Amino acid sequence: MKDRTKIQEMLFDLQDLEYRAFHSKLIPTIDPETIIGVRTPALRKLAKQVAKMPEAKTFLKELPHKYYEENNLHGFLVEEIKDFDACIAALDEFLPYVDNWATCDMMSPKVLKKHLPELVKVIEGWLASGRTYTVRFGIGMLMRFYLDDAFDLAYPEMVAGVCSEEYYVNMMRAWYFATALAKQYDAVLPFIKEKRLDDWTHNKAIQKSVESNRITKEQKAYLKSLKVK
Repeated sequence: MKDRTKIQEMLFDLQDLEYRAFHSKLIPTIDPETIIGVRTPALRKLAKQVAKMPEAKTFLKELPHKYYEENNLHGFLVEEIKDFDACIAALDEFLPYVDNWATCDMMSPKVLKKHLPELVKVIEGWLASGRTYTVRFGIGMLMRFYLDDAFDLAYPEMVAGVCSEEYYVNMMRAWYFATALAKQYDAVLPFIKEKRLDDWTHNKAIQKSVESNRITKEQKAYLKSLKVK
């Protein structure tokens, strides 16, 4: 097609129609017509190539994108940014256009891990944004970077304090607490015992914990007893 950009052509060259049909069913919130059907490893490889092209800067400014894979490619290009402030600026520009869980969860710029104290302040802004996938991304960053050596009780407090009726926000909140229980069981258990979460998120966090291999049989039995009927 004449009206496709160079980067769109590169994406269509990697199209896998069987994968497109399968993957479309996993992302019900977006129009299947906007899915090209490019496997993630191929997309990551393409991002390394596109990052070196002069078109990359223009592409990052061309929001909103037409295709799902353009959004994923955009996220992978943001991951290539090595400067913390530039990466945050690129994320702040892009996150309002993220419209599905997969694009949201794929992004994890490595530079963020080197600036955890500064990142927390940014995450606070994301959690307060009211935008479904911006909030989800912020919770994802707390889960990814702040449940090990950088753990502090202030972080589960932040996630417990998010009030939302959005499924994709509350699913991430549940995922966060399930992971937190696996990594910081004693510290995080009071959030479940005291029922600090809404009932749906509370029960979903317990369900995910019980499914985890990182939780002991005894812990699973106790968590099951805390489910809200």
